[in-house]
Amino acid sequence: MKKVVCMFAGEWILKHRSENPMPVSCVSSYLTNQYGDKLVINKETYSILEFTLNDDTVQTDLHDVVVAFMQRKYEDFAERYCTVEVTEVENTEQADGDVRTGMDILSELGRILGDDNEESDVEARPEQQIADDGSPETRRKGSPAAAQKVLERIDKLISGAEFKAFAHEVATISDNIINDRMQDVFFKQRLLFSINDGCGLTDYLALYAELLDTLGLRAMSNNIVMEKLPTIKPNQEDPRTAVLDHIQHVPQNCVICLDISDWMNDVKSLEFHDFLQSLSLIRPDGVLVFRVPFIDKEVLSKVTVSLNDLMFIRELSFPPFSNEEIGRYADVEVGKYGFSMDEKAWNGFFRRIRQESSDGKFYGIDTIRKVVAEMLYRKQLTNAQSGVADRIIREEDSNCLCGRELFDNMSGMEMLDKLVGTEQIKQRVLEIVSQIELARKTPSLGQPALHMRFVGNPGTGKTTIARIIGKILKERGVLRIGEFHEQSGRDFCGRYIGETAPKTLSLCRAAYGSVLFIDEAYSLYRGDDDTKDYGREALDTLIAEMENHRSDFVVIMAGYTDDIERMMKGNSGLESRMPYVIEFPNFSKEQLYQIFASMCEEKLHAEPAMLEDAHKYFLGLDDGYVKSKSFSNARFVRNLYERVCAKAAMRCQLSGTQEVVLTQEDFARSIGDKEFESLNRKKRGIGFGQ
Repeated sequence: MKKVVCMFAGEWILKHRSENPMPVSCVSSYLTNQYGDKLVINKETYSILEFTLNDDTVQTDLHDVVVAFMQRKYEDFAERYCTVEVTEVENTEQADGDVRTGMDILSELGRILGDDNEESDVEARPEQQIADDGSPETRRKGSPAAAQKVLERIDKLISGAEFKAFAHEVATISDNIINDRMQDVFFKQRLLFSINDGCGLTDYLALYAELLDTLGLRAMSNNIVMEKLPTIKPNQEDPRTAVLDHIQHVPQNCVICLDISDWMNDVKSLEFHDFLQSLSLIRPDGVLVFRVPFIDKEVLSKVTVSLNDLMFIRELSFPPFSNEEIGRYADVEVGKYGFSMDEKAWNGFFRRIRQESSDGKFYGIDTIRKVVAEMLYRKQLTNAQSGVADRIIREEDSNCLCGRELFDNMSGMEMLDKLVGTEQIKQRVLEIVSQIELARKTPSLGQPALHMRFVGNPGTGKTTIARIIGKILKERGVLRIGEFHEQSGRDFCGRYIGETAPKTLSLCRAAYGSVLFIDEAYSLYRGDDDTKDYGREALDTLIAEMENHRSDFVVIMAGYTDDIERMMKGNSGLESRMPYVIEFPNFSKEQLYQIFASMCEEKLHAEPAMLEDAHKYFLGLDDGYVKSKSFSNARFVRNLYERVCAKAAMRCQLSGTQEVVLTQEDFARSIGDKEFESLNRKKRGIGFGQ
């Protein structure tokens, strides 16, 4: 008597996963016809066939029999794709101990490449631990006390309202599921998380696994397996096969989280549905969570409908953190180490968070923890230097997290007056501020719209003026916070359908009480009817926020004059909501020199002779170039100034001079560099640099 196990290689099985009947089933039918009642099928799964041969007279090499059949039926089958193990057994009882009925694919652990860890099958599926008599005593018991503690921890979560409700829902029905032996039905429910990076995904998954364990629904580990489904690229191996191969080896008592973000726009494709079908076969009732970024509910429902073609899907949304939630997370992190923050310290903390967000570097909880860690380190350093064990983080401790410019002692008007070459702009800013103040003091005039358009070429001071306007409006009581949030027009557009609107809302709400400065705003408008124009969706959402929260924040759109005007003409609603326009002309050659001289005065000492040469240089610049769209204005000046400083520093280092002074030699060498060569050739004869 022989016990035979045929195992087929996963990479080949996966290529034939959509066939009906499946390859293993074909082998089973063939061998049954060959040997009749001499053969008993014990186990038939996705990749394994196990049977008993009850005739010792059969001397045929069963490996050759199986391979010969498979090669006749499948042209691509090779001998290496099949392994046959034959074991001699003494009696029928020993041979038939593992008998399973039929093609029990739903119980397959996904052992495609020969993984024979049978023990995990028993441990991972509590529903299989029910004795033949079905007595409740044989079923896996939960721990009500432990489950209640998990629920309490879930309730204490700072965010995730939908997840909290779902957890209590599971706890409510868990006893009924167990008593009615419906674990297999429950675990056919798959979850769809709509959540951004940094919003606590792994924490939610770990708590869900722990809840399932304590309720007695399944013996779970805290292992979270994160997998991403990449898109199919031309001339590259299909990534879905590798993902399926990895997933089928994951133990049943783990949570698998599959990121399908790259397929957001292709969830209705045949390729994606083919993948889901294969996934359902190898993980029929595993704990499986799909993940996409936070998107509009309507779009999320469309993704759910597509997934529901093959699976039972439950969707849960996790909105981005509000300022209140960010503060609560920070408070918890600070409290872990026995510290607390006074009221004024929070201002500095949130300034730093806004800086991170403005630079596109906000990663949720990770960023909060990073900022808190830096703040605590600085506090400990202050305590060590002062010899005082102060456990309260104060304003000065959090202020040092941010750039110096945020804490300049000058008022907004003083900062405006100090700017070089912006007299007309200064006057226009004062007019706008006066109009806003008058409207706010005169209710009969109605609620004023605060939003503005800045038009002009690069380097003309648009960003600097926007920062100062925020400060002035804060000082005049128009804005609550007066901070500065800088974004590019492209930052509002999502990568997938449904991501743009929530992303735009999040950026707007983060700027409440402050200035939202949108550089290259014209990228939001393309002037066509393309349904996938995410810029159009972002613009519509932005307009709604500007109207509904007109007194909460100031939106300033900046860009080239022609491009901004084209966008305004293409959207009359936008133009009416941005009544204030400030034009930023290119700086004159004299103004460019004044900016350069002011930079020298603020930082390093400059020889009078060097300043004279610099004056001649700027006055000699080509008129057409200085007035052109491509001229970078103050950026050009800054680049030249930094070049001169670098030449001076190198000269002083080589000569051993301690004090760095900007000289004629440093300036001449700087304008001789390649970056400025073409300009030197365009200069009128001014006596140097020929």
